[in-house]
Amino acid sequence: MTSGAGFRHSYPLLLVLFGLLAMGSLFIGLLFGSVHIPVFGVVQALLSSTDSISHQIIWQLRLPRVLAAFACGGLLALAGALLQVLLRNPLADPYILGVSGGAAVGALLAMLLGWGTLLTNLTSLAGALTIVAIVFGLSFRAGNWNLYRLLLTGVVLSAGCGALTTLILTLAPASDVKGMLFWLMGDVSRAEEPLPAWVTLILVSAVSLLFSGSLNVLSLGQMKARTLGVAVLPLQIGIYFCASLATVAALMLAGVIGFVGLIVPHAVRLLGVSNFRWLLPLAVLLGGSFLTLADTLGRTLWAPQQLPVGVLTALLGVPMLLLLLSRKP
Repeated sequence: MTSGAGFRHSYPLLLVLFGLLAMGSLFIGLLFGSVHIPVFGVVQALLSSTDSISHQIIWQLRLPRVLAAFACGGLLALAGALLQVLLRNPLADPYILGVSGGAAVGALLAMLLGWGTLLTNLTSLAGALTIVAIVFGLSFRAGNWNLYRLLLTGVVLSAGCGALTTLILTLAPASDVKGMLFWLMGDVSRAEEPLPAWVTLILVSAVSLLFSGSLNVLSLGQMKARTLGVAVLPLQIGIYFCASLATVAALMLAGVIGFVGLIVPHAVRLLGVSNFRWLLPLAVLLGGSFLTLADTLGRTLWAPQQLPVGVLTALLGVPMLLLLLSRKP
């Protein structure tokens, strides 16, 4: 089963099932919340243009939120799958190279200075892109790409950004700390415009699928990939920037949300899917569904109080990861 032989002819079926799961998770996200709306009320609000309370709740609050959660989960799962093959490390996640640390420093600094949401997103983007550029610059020397230097640089920068984040939290007034902690724990409630994340998800997914065949070969090792005629260096650079772009888009949308990019690719592989042509879209669908359901649970479990979705992904992710590890030989 682990070789994927049992599922080789069922990949389209898996894609259909995961697509149904995605649509189901989106509808569940629209259905549940602090205000009860029946199934018929949700359908009516989606299809009609009346100015009812249900229509406003669905279109102005729940729909943007579930779309943001799904896009964020898909981006993180896609980035995790790409980085795991790039670094040949099954424990790699989207934040392993320090991108989240740079984004956190930028976002928290903007909050400390009292800047608005737009400037907070821009400084978060600037911080993340700065880390991406530094990691790439220090890892790419004289036309060579050193993956060990890449990983080490990311870990060191992540530690440095963690220290700066702690410093900002220490200096921040008590009234600002809660918002900062919500950003650090992941929070979809502040996501107002999910369209940029969806555009990024579609573009990065399309580009990644274009070189899915090369990813299959690269997963066998660099030497074998070169022997089979794969241009390894351009492929690695492309993977790095695709994964970085997906991670940055997710960070700008919802802050730091852990475990999605680590667990979801493993869950798909556990089904016997090793071909990246199918693994990537399945990971996107499963990651989006997982985060959408987790966010729905977080805003309904103790309604009207809401839990940061990153807390729930961690609480759900730890036992899931342990289960996956226990089932592997």
